[in-house]
Amino acid sequence: MGKKAEVPTVAEVSGWTDPTMDSVRGTETPKDSNKGHVALLGWSVNAIKAAQKFDRRYVVVAPEWAADFCEANNIPYIPWDFSRLNDRSMEIATRLKEAGVDVAIPLFEETVEWSGAINSVLMDKPRMYGQSILFRDKALMKRRAQLGGIRVGIFEEAHEKEDVIRFMKRVNQTLLKLDGDPDDPIHVKAFDKAGCLGHRMIRDIEDIDKIPLEEYPLLMESHLDGWEFAVEAWIHDGEIKFLNISEYVTLGYSVFVPATKELESWRNEITKQIEKLIKTFDIKFGQIHPEYFVTSDGEMYFGEVAYRPPGFKAFELIERAYGFSAYQASILVFDPKSTKEEVDKFFPRAVEDAKCYAGCFGVYPRRRVVSKLEMPKETTDHPYFESHELIAPAEETVPDRSAFGTHWGLLFFAGDDPIKLRDLLKAQEELDFYV
Repeated sequence: MGKKAEVPTVAEVSGWTDPTMDSVRGTETPKDSNKGHVALLGWSVNAIKAAQKFDRRYVVVAPEWAADFCEANNIPYIPWDFSRLNDRSMEIATRLKEAGVDVAIPLFEETVEWSGAINSVLMDKPRMYGQSILFRDKALMKRRAQLGGIRVGIFEEAHEKEDVIRFMKRVNQTLLKLDGDPDDPIHVKAFDKAGCLGHRMIRDIEDIDKIPLEEYPLLMESHLDGWEFAVEAWIHDGEIKFLNISEYVTLGYSVFVPATKELESWRNEITKQIEKLIKTFDIKFGQIHPEYFVTSDGEMYFGEVAYRPPGFKAFELIERAYGFSAYQASILVFDPKSTKEEVDKFFPRAVEDAKCYAGCFGVYPRRRVVSKLEMPKETTDHPYFESHELIAPAEETVPDRSAFGTHWGLLFFAGDDPIKLRDLLKAQEELDFYV
């Protein structure tokens, strides 16, 4: 027999202690055994802190590297490798069921399929696994949306470079382009990655050569000119309980909540579209993050939908603007033991109850070579500036960013004027943070 793994003692892992944790300070909210027991799939310190302040029992399911932190901070924890669904997938569902867990909540795109597989066992609803695949495979997702009568752009799968060339030519032929006219761009995206990861805009045939072979197969989409925005909706018993509209300033760079009056004027139409989405995808509970376009002629197009918290710290922005925890809201609507009265009482009124507007900006270095982080005074001296997550550069050469890449950190702002906030977020694009 092999040597049994030694469990680290608190003394050995004490260096991982986070003094801000309620589990460390002895101030954790007592848990109600009559309410649901939830599993948080993935690693998010903010989600854990929210769970500690909430009355539901919870367990964190995360990779093994989280073990020392959880040990030091008294966090209930089960190690699991989310790299891929495999023959052992049933094992984690069985472990959670034996531990009395009622529902698994995905915190990241990579855990959405896992939550579907686990919840299909915990709730004895086999269709939930298939539903989770629809939320991950963007091509299947768009076909399901079309079947539900939801308007989407033109899309196809590509398995090789020639497929992308054919699609681009066919789209522009459909648009009746003449020789010499500039091509309309197309977009290519990974089938199952979050947000901007793997997303490229292809403006001409030469751009297709820049797509690495390992990114195939991928999804191709026609370009939609219009106003793109995102929605965060919490659903309980098939009904929308709270709907936030997140306004993008520049896609991949900046977002704020709530939206301006101009975008909020679309709320009734947006709500109808979300209700159609709920019906089409047969969503009974949970939190969704769809993206839409409004075109110049007032038509609304569906982009995609995620069954997890959005990126760019949107949950944190919503909490800053409204005061309620979006992570706790998700635990509440996922919990099968939550009552309608409890859910209705939890949420504020959209827009009306917001205390301020909150936004963030993702920083990308504008220079090819950088040596230090230097915060511009235009940013730090502005009364709306609150904090940042930027760190000193680890290396001097900035990697090429041919696709919509990963930002180097976020800046956070809050204020009472959405137009001033929008303009401030836009202005950050012209500043250097790494010099």
